[in-house]
Amino acid sequence: MWIKKGVVYKPDGSLAHSQSHAQVPFAYKHEDFLRVYFSSRDAQGQSRPTFIDVDYDDPTKILYVHDKPVLELGGPGEYDETGAMPAWFVDRPNGDIWLYYTGWNRTWNSYRLSMGLAVSHDGGLSFKKMFTGPIMDRSIQNPLWAAQPSVMIDEDGTWRMWYISGHKCEYIHGYPEPFYRGQSATSQDGIHWEISEVPTLEFDDFLHAVGRPSVYKEDGLYKMYYSYRHTRDYRTDRNQSYRLGYAESADGVHWERKDEQVGIGKSDNPEDFDYQMINYAHRYEHKGKKYLLYNGNGFGAAGFAYAVWED
Repeated sequence: MWIKKGVVYKPDGSLAHSQSHAQVPFAYKHEDFLRVYFSSRDAQGQSRPTFIDVDYDDPTKILYVHDKPVLELGGPGEYDETGAMPAWFVDRPNGDIWLYYTGWNRTWNSYRLSMGLAVSHDGGLSFKKMFTGPIMDRSIQNPLWAAQPSVMIDEDGTWRMWYISGHKCEYIHGYPEPFYRGQSATSQDGIHWEISEVPTLEFDDFLHAVGRPSVYKEDGLYKMYYSYRHTRDYRTDRNQSYRLGYAESADGVHWERKDEQVGIGKSDNPEDFDYQMINYAHRYEHKGKKYLLYNGNGFGAAGFAYAVWED
């Protein structure tokens, strides 16, 4: 099971681009330290990716806090005009780093999400959009939007992606609430994607929204951590809010949920940072140990924590 070790980081509000939130943490490994990218918000509530560097053995020991976003927002009318949220980082053979991210467009009563791709030529200190437009957007397969991809290059060179796909929206308590499920896609170049007709994680009586899939391969199986919640009262009722799930797949397309094996849940202590919700996990390994970064209350407003796997 996962043994919780404590909160790693929460913005103190001293940086203009990082007034609140440390959402969707991603562990990017350097030789001597761990870099954790995450999404932070400015005073207008607009998200941008940034990072901190932490100690491998004790991630609560913060070595460096970056003082600016690594990717700026898009121009007027572009898919990432009002927010850019990091999702997945992929190393390329030439030393570049590709960043798959979610672009936000606020609408008059809700929001629209699209999937963008940016590149870094300086080791991840800064990224620039590779294309003005998104690499995946609203479509026949994604009726409302597409966002938060987890990306892997298989042994045969095929690119694989697992992401969240918006399928409908309903007014609940007078507010439009989206329903989104897990979806997958494949590519030969990491840019042009063919979407599978088979849902990765389908809707059920409780799973109305899937948050941030984190996929890895182990023992010949694809394995995924994800968050899921109900659509009604999930902001205020901890019984309806995000919790973490776990699933496995032999082919990366057809998945079996095994949530009972997730090994971590919300705290039972109302004072804890993950009492209301636990979400947006990213799993990584270092020196034979397995780690999990994850968010808690307020969709990342309470910062992110880490846990270590113990058999």
